[in-house]
Amino acid sequence: MELRHLRYFVAVAEERHVTRAAARLGIQQPPLSQQIRALETELELQLFRRKPRGVELTPAGEAFLAEARIVLERAEHAVLAARRAARGEAGRLGLGFTSSASFHPLVPRVIRDFRETSPLVALSLEEAGTAELVEGLRAERIDAAFVRSPIGPAADLTVHSLLEEEMVAALPSGHRLAAGTKSRLPLSALEGETFILYRRPLGPGLYDAIIAACQRAGYSPRIGQEAPRMLATLSLVAAGFGVTLIPASMQRIGIDGVAYRAVERKAGLVAPLNLAYRRGETAPAACRFIALARRIAR
Repeated sequence: MELRHLRYFVAVAEERHVTRAAARLGIQQPPLSQQIRALETELELQLFRRKPRGVELTPAGEAFLAEARIVLERAEHAVLAARRAARGEAGRLGLGFTSSASFHPLVPRVIRDFRETSPLVALSLEEAGTAELVEGLRAERIDAAFVRSPIGPAADLTVHSLLEEEMVAALPSGHRLAAGTKSRLPLSALEGETFILYRRPLGPGLYDAIIAACQRAGYSPRIGQEAPRMLATLSLVAAGFGVTLIPASMQRIGIDGVAYRAVERKAGLVAPLNLAYRRGETAPAACRFIALARRIAR
């Protein structure tokens, strides 16, 4: 028994007439009659009673019709599900991000647009440091990750630069430099301050960029604390442990006790926002997400 036999049977059952069913199916009446008889022979029962002006279902035919419709409907659903998955409109997507990356407006916008355009994709989110996210990509626990730091040589991964944003100085609200928030702060003004930085093994790119920028400004920063997350550096600043430099989008957090100052552009301090994913990725949902992120970033 094939699906076409069920389609033939359902058409005859609904039309109650073999000739009309044949016209509906786009086939000739004699082959359709032969297929119905072959189906009855296979089932070893009578599905229709022949009448002068058509056919009617037997009780066995009525029972078979209900099940045949279910089978055909499930088959249609299977085809649609396969096509949606092939287009990346269904399936699963694991998405990672660092804590600082999640505060840039681009990240929630991409996630929101993806959920709106691919509502059948099950989306799982993971926040971690860059090193953990890279491990997650290689273990195929996640499919893409928004990261700030470069990940070094990695033949199996692609890191696409989405954008760069300015960095700002975060100071205790009572700090002598906290006033004058409308003017840009020379990086040299932070000479002698105690710096709180995001731990280097987790984010070597931003750590090294801050050290290099301070050295260009004429001094080596005195590092008092290294925090496991960039968000934690702001808590330490609020507690008066020192100052830090963060991506400008993190000002949106609005932690009590922290004041922000834009840094002079000549300091050359920028924070990249990158999208990392496996090189040669073929999973439709992942490819759909990657294309969307790159398009929105442009």
